[in-house]
Amino acid sequence: MNFRNISAWSIRNPMVPIVLFAALCLAGIVSFMRMDIQQQPDIEFPVVIISVAQPGAAPTEIETQITQRVEAAVRAISGVSSISSTASESNSQTLVQFEVGEDVNAAVNEVKNAVDQIRSELPEGILEPQIFKATTTSEPIAYFAVEADDMTMEQLSWFIDDTVAKRLLSVEDMAEVKRYGGVDREILVTLDPVRMQALGVTAGQVNAALRQLNVNASGGRTEVGGSRQSVRVLGNAADAYALSQTEVPLGTGRSVKLADFARVTDSYGEVESIAKFNGRPVVTFSISRARGGSDVTAYDGVVEQLAQLEKDHPGVRFKRMFTSVDYTKEQYESSMAAMVEGAILAVIVVFFFLRDWRATVISAIAIPLSAVPTFWFMDLLGFSLNMQSLLALGLVAGVLVDDAIVEIENIVRHMRMGKTAYQASIDAADEIGLAVVATTFSIVSVFLPVGLMPGISGEIFRAFGLTVVVAVLMSLAVARMITPMISAYFLKSHGHAEHAGGPWMARYLQVLHWSLDTARADAYRARRAARGRPARRRASSASCPCRAAMAGYAPPTGWAVRCWRACAITGCG
Repeated sequence: MNFRNISAWSIRNPMVPIVLFAALCLAGIVSFMRMDIQQQPDIEFPVVIISVAQPGAAPTEIETQITQRVEAAVRAISGVSSISSTASESNSQTLVQFEVGEDVNAAVNEVKNAVDQIRSELPEGILEPQIFKATTTSEPIAYFAVEADDMTMEQLSWFIDDTVAKRLLSVEDMAEVKRYGGVDREILVTLDPVRMQALGVTAGQVNAALRQLNVNASGGRTEVGGSRQSVRVLGNAADAYALSQTEVPLGTGRSVKLADFARVTDSYGEVESIAKFNGRPVVTFSISRARGGSDVTAYDGVVEQLAQLEKDHPGVRFKRMFTSVDYTKEQYESSMAAMVEGAILAVIVVFFFLRDWRATVISAIAIPLSAVPTFWFMDLLGFSLNMQSLLALGLVAGVLVDDAIVEIENIVRHMRMGKTAYQASIDAADEIGLAVVATTFSIVSVFLPVGLMPGISGEIFRAFGLTVVVAVLMSLAVARMITPMISAYFLKSHGHAEHAGGPWMARYLQVLHWSLDTARADAYRARRAARGRPARRRASSASCPCRAAMAGYAPPTGWAVRCWRACAITGCG
């Protein structure tokens, strides 16, 4: 067997292509059932974000003490295209954009190493620097508002941070729950300057004492009763009153209680954002899916958990504010419906032209046999059912049957020449095989570069281009192996018959003959011949002596103008 005669080999050995495509279809169905449904594919941009927080710092100090030093550290990294920073109150954010083609994971590691080297130069009061890459999965997929008649704003905020967040993060494909509005619980220590001055206590001593004493730490291991046990040092206060009884040491060897010069309250921090729903103050939160997860799976799981939370806490109500998952579901359903509609219309058109239900059925089989195995290859390539891949499948819904139509039409033509279905399938498939391969690879040559484009554009259109390529190549395999094989055993020959006939074909041939009618041209030549001037006819250099004689000095493009007189005299022109 060789690839040129693969159709004849499939006809003579039908079990091999049948088993092959049955396995491919089974793998495609399994892959389709477990593929994730997303709005956009997971894209990693060549951008690394550095976020450094220093509570209470002004933008001027943030810029001079943090932002400028971070920029200087990352500027020396190879592959950096541009650096942009934003210095705001209590926070510095730096965006480092790398050249197209750079490995984003390697870039993140290099940025982390550069920031670690200048860690000692940054102020002591900063939080741990956050370094991460920009991806499309960080965008929230839904927003919810929470109302509770029997909870204060502080209690509702803590309910979301503690109960709701823990419950939702257990959902499959969930990555983050972020709260908006509300307040954060804080233990406020309000100092009395007059009493502090009288006792000789400074704010620095109070800060140092609370940092050192109000903490739980590990104490190592010890032997107790012949067994080794871990030892913990418990210094964290259980409540605000216990914290107010903390002894603050003074420089003279004395110590005073925190309650003697300060008031300790269990309260909440400053309100930095306010959320309202239908004009009422509420607390809202957003949910984000994990990388490689499904928007639909994460959202449906969250909705189920929120319904369960409402049952467990009767006074709490969750209201959906916005979600992009509805659009994702509609996009998926409309794409699947468009594929089915396109396949049905393609089958109708095939029957309209071939007028043979057996040939139409064979052409219709090519669509699922080409589309279903495509899902298996998409799963192997790591693609999901997103906007780009669904667009590709909708685009090739009609193209998948093109190769099969060419094959089956040529087989029917050979059958109407008097051949049996078996012999017609072999002869027609071998005759038209090169044209079918050339047609398919012309489509591949267009969409393969689209799927292999570099940069951000390549990341976006990779699923689109490669899905089209895989689907078209599968249609080629079906047309070269399955279509001739089924035709050889399913079609029935009716002997010699007219091919491509009928009233519509007759009208088309009339138009074709009219467009190629040479009667007026022949009449024109006859009139010129009657006047003694032959009609102008273009001749080759072999039959035109004057052209051969003037070839030495007349340019090829100007031959007809320069030697017209000679041609008119000799009669060759």
